Amino acid sequence: MTGKTHIEMHDSTLWDVVVIGGGASGMMAAGRAAEMGRRVLLLEKNPMLEKKLLITGGGRCNVTNNKPEIRTMLGKYKGNDQFLFSAFSQFSVQDALDFFNRHGMGTIEEAEGRVFPVSNKAQSVWDVLVKYMKVGGVQVQTNAAVVGLSFDPATHYIIVQGKGEKKEIIAKSCIVATGGTSRPETGSTGEGFLWLKKFGHTIIENDFALVPIALTDLWAKNLGGVTLKDIKLTTFQNGQKQEAYKGKLLFTHFGISGPTVLNMSKAVGELLHYGEVVIALDLFPGTDDQELKARLQSLLITESNKKLKNTLSKLIPASLVSAVLTLGKVDGETVNHSVRREGRITLVALLKAIPLHVQGLLGASKAVVSSGGVALKEVNFKTMQSRLVPNLYLVGDVLNIDRPSGGYSLQLCWTTGYVAGSNS
Repeated sequence: MTGKTHIEMHDSTLWDVVVIGGGASGMMAAGRAAEMGRRVLLLEKNPMLEKKLLITGGGRCNVTNNKPEIRTMLGKYKGNDQFLFSAFSQFSVQDALDFFNRHGMGTIEEAEGRVFPVSNKAQSVWDVLVKYMKVGGVQVQTNAAVVGLSFDPATHYIIVQGKGEKKEIIAKSCIVATGGTSRPETGSTGEGFLWLKKFGHTIIENDFALVPIALTDLWAKNLGGVTLKDIKLTTFQNGQKQEAYKGKLLFTHFGISGPTVLNMSKAVGELLHYGEVVIALDLFPGTDDQELKARLQSLLITESNKKLKNTLSKLIPASLVSAVLTLGKVDGETVNHSVRREGRITLVALLKAIPLHVQGLLGASKAVVSSGGVALKEVNFKTMQSRLVPNLYLVGDVLNIDRPSGGYSLQLCWTTGYVAGSNS
């Protein structure tokens, strides 16, 4: 959905609501405000709306996480439930599901409560939001970079658009949906924080919350594209166990990624400030050493005349066999009946704790969301209105809310956007 990209030097229209940012929260806010009868203008600096939405979830778009009980859902937002309860009481997970279903988009639930469109395409989500705005009469302008925002009690909000020839837009209220600093190529570059800071808002230093982890291990990088399910990752520093995480892992050309890795990345980043971090990969988190040793021994006996490297692929993914044998310094050409006790012990120990040596975290270009943003105590979550400036509403990644991977980020966008649109 595109619109005019030119505004006169001074637009005489007094808009009820101007939304800055055409991302998930901005489109929801604009659509809802229009549904409430407001005259709405949405400004998006990119040539098209919500670039980030179209790449989320690998292009499938993890719409939400099916936790219909509000308290259970809010437990995922790391201690911010006291702020979010009011907003989620107005637009919950079930409300979000009902919204998309009502607008013709079927959904399907997968592992760990993750909800996706039936089409498995983020485009379906985009289509719903664009149609929602169109039906409400939202005016959309793309290629519309905002370079300034000011408030005058007499003239309402003055939004300055354009980097060259400046153009002014006036609005009764303004919704800031400019995002954080994750994925800068999609437009999330953090300029909204500069405007909000001038209004007196406290901006918590922005950081990257969900990012892949780079490793120094060459063998791991050579496994790019390999996915492991139902594994456990445990962080260690100076030989001391830190935290454990269970789930899915994806090897990449730079290290590791996937939902479990993204969710542990912030904690790993904090540990890196104090020294080297090693992650132990447990391929059999539900099996203890003795059970695993018995399984391996049984396989070796059953296929006593075959080579170890061929038999091991029946216990672990074939793509990992060479790496495990190399790390354990065990000869894969050995016939099973000749595998020594020391070799078996080494293999079992490795399968329970393959060491992954952390090089660092990837930066903003790979971040799924960014933490940091406006201090929550400065926002009224019953309306999403600023407590410092009248008729200024803050939504989505502009807020300082950490959350895990798995649909929680988009649900935050739907909820805060809807509430802001209802009250602006």
